[in-house]
Amino acid sequence: MKDMIIGVDLAKRVFQIHGATMAGEVKLRKKLSRAQFRAFMASQPVCLVVFEACGGANYWAREMEALGHSSKLIAPQYVRPFVKRQKNDAADAEAIVIAARQPEMRFVTPKTAEQQAKAVLFRGRERLVHQRTELVNALRAVLYEYGYAFPNGLRHLERIEAAVKDPSCDLPGVVIAECQDLLAQIAEKTERVKSRTETLKAEATQHNAFRRCPVSAS
Repeated sequence: MKDMIIGVDLAKRVFQIHGATMAGEVKLRKKLSRAQFRAFMASQPVCLVVFEACGGANYWAREMEALGHSSKLIAPQYVRPFVKRQKNDAADAEAIVIAARQPEMRFVTPKTAEQQAKAVLFRGRERLVHQRTELVNALRAVLYEYGYAFPNGLRHLERIEAAVKDPSCDLPGVVIAECQDLLAQIAEKTERVKSRTETLKAEATQHNAFRRCPVSAS
């Protein structure tokens, strides 16, 4: 039924679905487990399946495409105005369908598995950078308590390390040990950041090379 739109409110265990025609005639309302949802959609005629753009939406959009359906994602802020009644899973699923029927609705293109993998890698690098910054700030804070003031920035780490290792350093032994541990953690984060960066660069180079590769005539 190509005229059918099925809106899906995703959850970890139970999915709420709402099916209606393009004209707004309600055809089905169901609450299904993950396994039931996949089996149910496999049995349905080809239709448009719409999800809110959230954590698992890209995966399920690809799964629906694999079953022969069309799939689209809508940003949550564009769905919210169409929730008719008290917010719950059923109301959300219905709102997704209503939003999808709007002529000027903006849809989000589902990501491929490769695009998601790159995003995961990028977020992992950003998380490591954030963790390293926290460690550097913690190190500076410890030293500041003992009268050692260092500016912000990784470029000052060598000065900090030199101060901690200086034989004439007047810091208590326990504090020196803590600073050395923080420096070791920072160094480990830096190596992991470099590794992620190199992987991202390699992915970008491979992608650009693929785009430049001419398509041979068959």
